[in-house]
Amino acid sequence: MNKSNLIIIGSGPGGYRAAEYAAKNGLTVTVIEAHEAGGTCLNCGCIPTKTLCRNAEAIETLANAETFGINVNGFQLNFNKVIERKREVVEKLRSGIETLMQMPGITFVRGFAHFTDAKTIAVGDETYTADNIIIATGSSSKCPPIEGLTLPGVVDSTQLLDIDHIPENLCIIGAGVIGMEFASIFNSFGSKVTVIEFMKECLPVLDSDIAKRLRQTIGKRGVEFTMQSAVKSITTSTTEDGKQQLVVNYEKKGKPQQVNADTVLIATGRKPNTDGLGLELAGIEHSTKGIAVDDNFRTNINNVYAIGDVNGRCMLAHAATFQGMHVVNHILGHEDNIKFDIMPSAIFTYPEAASVGASEDILKAENKEYVCKKGYYRANGKAVAMDETEGLIKLMIDTSDNKIIGCHAFGAHSSDIIQEVAALMNTGVTTDALANIIHTHPTLSEVLHEIVC
Repeated sequence: MNKSNLIIIGSGPGGYRAAEYAAKNGLTVTVIEAHEAGGTCLNCGCIPTKTLCRNAEAIETLANAETFGINVNGFQLNFNKVIERKREVVEKLRSGIETLMQMPGITFVRGFAHFTDAKTIAVGDETYTADNIIIATGSSSKCPPIEGLTLPGVVDSTQLLDIDHIPENLCIIGAGVIGMEFASIFNSFGSKVTVIEFMKECLPVLDSDIAKRLRQTIGKRGVEFTMQSAVKSITTSTTEDGKQQLVVNYEKKGKPQQVNADTVLIATGRKPNTDGLGLELAGIEHSTKGIAVDDNFRTNINNVYAIGDVNGRCMLAHAATFQGMHVVNHILGHEDNIKFDIMPSAIFTYPEAASVGASEDILKAENKEYVCKKGYYRANGKAVAMDETEGLIKLMIDTSDNKIIGCHAFGAHSSDIIQEVAALMNTGVTTDALANIIHTHPTLSEVLHEIVC
């Protein structure tokens, strides 16, 4: 039996950062990883996707070079090099985490972990026990119950990241974060992109006004959106030249419709990775939504915790990281002041979007007393100079104390602006105090400042 102070199952952003933090605070840690160090985020999620986002941004810059007086006499996209660069970025960062997992106090074990009881973990023929256990196994793609998901050319996000060619016609089922980012990326790469979404608007995490404007902006680039449409099945047909193509059959307003594609991306959300963990043997309560936890991310079994996507509370890499840090603090008996209700998030489309706190939709639904103030990129000197005038910031303010309770935005570098707002919200800054904070000129952050002046 191998004994340590802490076992962490999974080495994604929640797991490896918790391990590092625990080891620095004197705990002995065993990290068990079934796949690659870094988890989904690094290997087939955030990092490779953002690498492709940068390629797409470079293409858009070249395509608009004439605006800046630069004559580009055509350019070619070498997709093999795009994928090679993506792999190099992932491998470099993964190597860094593997090195981190060799620091004093951490034992890194490769293999699939499962509980044999509430205090014992088995990995192959070896068994491990610890004073505390953190489950950080992440999530995987969730597929809708429709026919045709196993057809060649129907892929999830992990498979699309490893595709060896640019699809001529790409159909994306789902207009959430994953679907919207891939729609933006492959539109820049030259694919004809169609997005089919069941809901009325894309990106339900965003304020609907911001989401609509972002969708319209991306639509102007050539992405076709079909909203309030239910996909029924995916079939195949033969083209006039004898080639096989995929056919996405969907229904909109009661009428059956179709769209043809050579690749179909299923981007209908994520599901917690709980299968095979032996949670029943440990008596750990869970459902299809994830492992049940309290506000300290502790399960119903004392000294067993679940962080990140697997608890289903907030499927963001940085949420997992800070949940892990909070758990380690809880184990050590240390107090922290991490405000999990102030959780910034970003969508790296072109242009990007971001948010923190309540949207106007939520405030209306809850009958909150608030005021919404808006700022537009088109009136900002830096945005005009950058030729990035498509953008809007919405600031939600509590009328009882003038504190910021939410901010949703889209436009160039909106994720950076939202991070400023998140910092302000964490310190309880009022709009009067924000008005007194000097902002550098010319910067995009002046859009935020001018809203409250």
